[in-house]
Amino acid sequence: MNTTVEVLGFAREPSWLAWAVQYFFLIGISIAAFLLSLPGLVWRHPDWRGVSRRALLAALVCGLTAPVALLADLHQPGRFLNFYLHPNFGSWMAWGSFFIPLYVTGLLGYAWLCLRPQLAEMAKLPGPINGLYRKLAYGGHDNPSAIKAAALFTLLGALLVLVYSGMEVMVVQARSLWNSALLPFIFAVTAMTGGIGITALFEALTGNRQSAPLLNRWLVRGLWVTLALFAAWLILGLTGTSPAAADALAAMRSSFGWLMTGVWLFGSTLLTLWLARTYRNALLMPALLALQGAWLIRWIVFIGGQSLPKMGSANYSYSLTLTPDSLLGIVGMAGLCLTLYIILTSFVRWDDHAIAQGDPA
Repeated sequence: MNTTVEVLGFAREPSWLAWAVQYFFLIGISIAAFLLSLPGLVWRHPDWRGVSRRALLAALVCGLTAPVALLADLHQPGRFLNFYLHPNFGSWMAWGSFFIPLYVTGLLGYAWLCLRPQLAEMAKLPGPINGLYRKLAYGGHDNPSAIKAAALFTLLGALLVLVYSGMEVMVVQARSLWNSALLPFIFAVTAMTGGIGITALFEALTGNRQSAPLLNRWLVRGLWVTLALFAAWLILGLTGTSPAAADALAAMRSSFGWLMTGVWLFGSTLLTLWLARTYRNALLMPALLALQGAWLIRWIVFIGGQSLPKMGSANYSYSLTLTPDSLLGIVGMAGLCLTLYIILTSFVRWDDHAIAQGDPA
């Protein structure tokens, strides 16, 4: 006797967990913060001199933390080494293993060249580590040409990381929420708003509030583009122009959880836009909301995207737990960012008073 079994759906643990969300969030806002450092440190625009210093600090903190989250997501060193021992150049993930070191190495060299004059001035002050400052300054000359060359090298790595991180997710056709040509642009724009957010947060922490109107003006522009991209994705899905977007919306339609997630995402984005436009001198709340929005969109894409069924109608729920792959991982990455922030701000001054200590004018 023949028996026919119809499989309507089956539960499956997410393959990409909170570590992946943290990595894509941190590397994106690091690149955005690096871009914000260019006007003041490379082009020497007076209005950007102070804010670009804090943007460089944000780029370093997030750029040095992001690879740790990525390594944790791979779970074992062998998977990381395998990218180099047996490279698969047909995979965007494999290309990322080369692009990430390119960006981080360039960022460190660029930061060192920008900070050399200040390090030389600090070496003149009495103290137990002035010899270390002297060695790190390596003469302490301000070399605009070298800074521009390092910035160009870092910019190449940054753009390659942005491309790979968007394409790596977009090419997965089995995930309807991922398989969209708009996804790399959504990642890039929300990374920019997140980069503005973390720079504004560092501005608030160092007491430099005069940059608030400048940062809020750029934040408003980024949020308008973000809303436009969200609207474009909805239109493509509702009209059926994008089959993947249409499938994703169909899977979400009967879920109250997805409805509340969408309301929160659009509502918090509109709230951030209103605060940045209305209270132009505010830093803390727009900054925190911008960071929340950049992180939330990645959580929705990665964790929410894996909860949508590949077949059938069963949604796969995911809950945060007190494990290293979940809530503890998120807290751990925040703790590592805080640790790096404390180390870097203890070793070098990043406020506007540091400009008088040999920083390039």
